[in-house]
Amino acid sequence: MFKFLIPKSIKPPFARYSHGVEVPAGKRLVLCSGQVAITADDQIPEDAGAQAELCFKNIAAILAEAELGLGDIVRINAYVTDRAHLRPYMDVRDRLFSSPAPASTLMIVSGFARPEFKVEVEAIAAG
Repeated sequence: MFKFLIPKSIKPPFARYSHGVEVPAGKRLVLCSGQVAITADDQIPEDAGAQAELCFKNIAAILAEAELGLGDIVRINAYVTDRAHLRPYMDVRDRLFSSPAPASTLMIVSGFARPEFKVEVEAIAAG
């Protein structure tokens, strides 16, 4: 369905992601806004890994509205507020996405709208 692009002429990805993903003609795209780790009843986990889990759970709910799932994601942009949160986020991402994995960017940012948020994830899916 998707063509995962990992050219041999450039350095391989540093982690489980693809340098690019080609989406074939005729597929629908669903663009998910950045999701932070908050439940419908305003609960926010303390742990960065638990926050990443909840971000992807929220994205899965959005994709389900379009009859898609996490396996349809072709691009992830993720943000964490501290270098210490990189590994917990990546552990969750790597468990949820097998190889070849979506194209992905992970950035350290100074913060989000509320200080208790440590992780934010946005995604693009195609189906």
